[in-house]
Amino acid sequence: MSIKPIHIIGGGMAGSEAAWQAANAGVPVILHEMRGVKGTEAHQTDKLAELVCSNSFRSDDHTTNAVGVLHEEMRRAGGLIITTAADHQVPAGSALAVDREGFAEAITAKLKAHPLVTVVREEITGIPPEDWDSVIIATGPLTSQALAEAIHAHTGEGDLAFFDAIAPIIYMDSVDMSKAWRQSRYDKPGPGGDTAAYINCAMDEAQYNAFLDALIAAPKTEFKDWEKDTPYFEGCLPIEVMAERGRETLRFGPMKPVGLTNPHDPTVKSHAVVQLRQDNALGTLWNMVGFQTKLKHGAQAEIFRMIPGLEKAEFARLGGIHRNTFLNSPKLLDEQLRMKSMPRLRFAGQVTGVEGYVESAAMGLLAGRFAATERFGRTLAPPPPTTALGALVRHITGGHLEGKQTFQPMNVNFGLFPDITDYSKVGPDGKRLRGKDKGRAKKRAQAVRALEDVDAWLAGEAALVAAE
Repeated sequence: MSIKPIHIIGGGMAGSEAAWQAANAGVPVILHEMRGVKGTEAHQTDKLAELVCSNSFRSDDHTTNAVGVLHEEMRRAGGLIITTAADHQVPAGSALAVDREGFAEAITAKLKAHPLVTVVREEITGIPPEDWDSVIIATGPLTSQALAEAIHAHTGEGDLAFFDAIAPIIYMDSVDMSKAWRQSRYDKPGPGGDTAAYINCAMDEAQYNAFLDALIAAPKTEFKDWEKDTPYFEGCLPIEVMAERGRETLRFGPMKPVGLTNPHDPTVKSHAVVQLRQDNALGTLWNMVGFQTKLKHGAQAEIFRMIPGLEKAEFARLGGIHRNTFLNSPKLLDEQLRMKSMPRLRFAGQVTGVEGYVESAAMGLLAGRFAATERFGRTLAPPPPTTALGALVRHITGGHLEGKQTFQPMNVNFGLFPDITDYSKVGPDGKRLRGKDKGRAKKRAQAVRALEDVDAWLAGEAALVAAE
């Protein structure tokens, strides 16, 4: 029996993952990617799954961290993005970070080599034709204007968008290690066991204040008139926007000095610390953690060289800013990620209102599996909301928004999971847990429940496939 293909529009995290999942289920896929024909404001190559902002997939701890739980769920589901990330991992403390070029090259090669995947380089400028009866739109935050306008015209929804900023990347050999030093916060080891995964640059109070004044006074990128009312995503604010919120904001955010000791001056507590994280496998490129920015390029080089250790910094890439677009998903999508008014269209990735590489890939993973199962005349229920995957579906389809009037993108977090009360509230010493210790115990219990429930969901899916 000939199986009609699933059309996937967009070859980023979500589209690549969706293609892999559907093809591995035995369904042909045509993956449409416009890069190679038409670029975007932020991408630099035509590779599939190119990382645009950070090279980090954030925490890999699946015992007390929600994104780490999502990592583990995707591993158990055979996720392309998360398993390829492991092959291209670079040191990043407790985070999972990758060599961005090697990672994108590997994803591209795997998909091109898959016998059921066809990659077509073209821009889709409108609602796909009727004979495309199963479509996953995974165009991400940088959806082309023509396609975005077509979707908005169909839905009747106004623009829903926010600005997302990109952090600069520095050449390692231009960092002055007589002032900077290697250390992970609290010497916490990452997946590779490295307790010195970050480069740290310390500031005293006078240096911090001078840096802050320069940051606030510096020229910024000017927005077009139609962009000026677009809000930022709170999880990825430009550093100068954070600085304008108060002189201590950065010291309690990306420049917090806690858990770090400057070996060049160990008796003096740093007032603020800037961290750099390895960006490629060779260790030649390092990105400025939390330093997303909309400063003009000339100002960036001048101001960031005020940071001790970066006086002669050479930049492989300066920061930038781009506009993200997302749907009012709770109103528009069902729990199968289908558009209610046109069920042959599914959406996946950041365009649905999840935020982050891993979350985007997770929605691609589900969309690909939903669409493939549907091709065989069956329906795959979403993972339970007790899982990270299910919690995200519930978030974007409106399950937790009762009483709220606006929908905003969100990273995965335990606040999206159903509450749990059945866990031990007593420590090993027999004393009742309180404060942070109680919170960590609750997270551990939520993580255990999530992984047990995702295993059960995957087993149920396997049984559904076997019955076909």
